[in-house]
Amino acid sequence: MEFIDLQAQYRAYRADIDAAVRTVLETSRYINGPQVADLEKRLAEFVGTHHGVGFSSGTDALLAVLMAWGIAPGDEVITTPFTFIATAEVIALLGAKPVFVDVEPDTLTLDPNKITAAITPHTKAIIPVSLFGHCADFDAINAVASQHGIPCLEDACQSLGSSYKGRRSGALSTASAVSFFPSKPLGCYGDGGMVFTDDDALMERLRVLREHGQTMRYHHAVLGLNGRLDTLQAAILLAKLPHFEAELAARQQQAQHYLTGLSGLDRLRLPVIRPDCVSVFSQFTIRVHDRDRVQHRLAAAGVPTAIHYPISLHQQPVFVDLLHHQEHDFPVAAQAAKEVLSLPMHAFLARDQQDHVIESVRKVVMSE
Repeated sequence: MEFIDLQAQYRAYRADIDAAVRTVLETSRYINGPQVADLEKRLAEFVGTHHGVGFSSGTDALLAVLMAWGIAPGDEVITTPFTFIATAEVIALLGAKPVFVDVEPDTLTLDPNKITAAITPHTKAIIPVSLFGHCADFDAINAVASQHGIPCLEDACQSLGSSYKGRRSGALSTASAVSFFPSKPLGCYGDGGMVFTDDDALMERLRVLREHGQTMRYHHAVLGLNGRLDTLQAAILLAKLPHFEAELAARQQQAQHYLTGLSGLDRLRLPVIRPDCVSVFSQFTIRVHDRDRVQHRLAAAGVPTAIHYPISLHQQPVFVDLLHHQEHDFPVAAQAAKEVLSLPMHAFLARDQQDHVIESVRKVVMSE
């Protein structure tokens, strides 16, 4: 059993993917080929924004937005400590300070009620993360951001295809960044990312920034990135895109099967999905107090698992010096890092495989 079975997906779409790659190879339009603009347009329509701007990775997409907003040394950006390091890494790379705010106990997304206390005159942006495919509470977060005149950047790197109050992830704030890393719900065969926004001026700045700050050939107005989305990766994503809605539906069915099959276990906490949200379940993450024992026993039963994430960002050595003036106590995030365990989840997970996972988890958890 694979934790994420990319080979099964490739076999299903092989003809489409091979044809898309072959087209790029035959035309040799490897940089800024027409597939990039096509993907930007189609995904912006899917998300519900005016613009999509392709990038070389989700990390570069996040970084470019902060660069476009002029985030610089001395600035502060509020975000969650319970996420992949890229969310806070891009803040620190610009010389700014990540200011962590603890997460909600149920969804593990940024707690809107704790943001205001973290805002200072140096606060220039907020980056909520739509974690594990579940959107943060954006109406509440955007209200705080608007009150203080601060832009909000949704880290939607795990949540393309999910929704909040009928609106797609990616269209929930001033701008958003998504990742097309191979394991994502819509993944390419390498690194890739995209920014979505309705802001025309931001879109224009982003297009300049991803081309080394180039406004015309060999004329560089600002410092930028080599941040373009490869044409090959765009072509692969275009080949997968017609199947994406079916994959999203399959994920919903599998998540419901997990939720039903694993219900009623006192020692296990299941993912919480708010009634006004639809999660894409980029990970199906349970919480158990004796996580290491459970993971070891599941491995022995042939069930692959992963930990997203074993160390909260405020406890990462790289951020110790940056945080020495901050309060380090983020109890919800710290506790979650000790308990979270992700189970196999992908659109091609067979029902008998999923039943084996459910049976194994129930047996291990009940044997404590």
